[in-house]
Amino acid sequence: MKDSIKQNLFDAGCNEEFIKTFADCIGDRTECEKLLAAHRRKLLDEVHKKEENISCLDYLVFMMKKEGLQQ
Repeated sequence: MKDSIKQNLFDAGCNEEFIKTFADCIGDRTECEKLLAAHRRKLLDEVHKKEENISCLDYLVFMMKKEGLQQ
């Protein structure tokens, strides 16, 4: 596997195990695409969870201002 591909996978948050699995399937484009799609879904799920966390904090700040609560 090219170093640039390995670096790109690392930059995308892939761990060594994922990179090894990806390297093992290099000859099977469909399998590689499935692995990448699964990792993308995992990352997107994490983003959505963090968005929920931020929304909860925003709501708390809103309620504190609405009710005049001070620290």
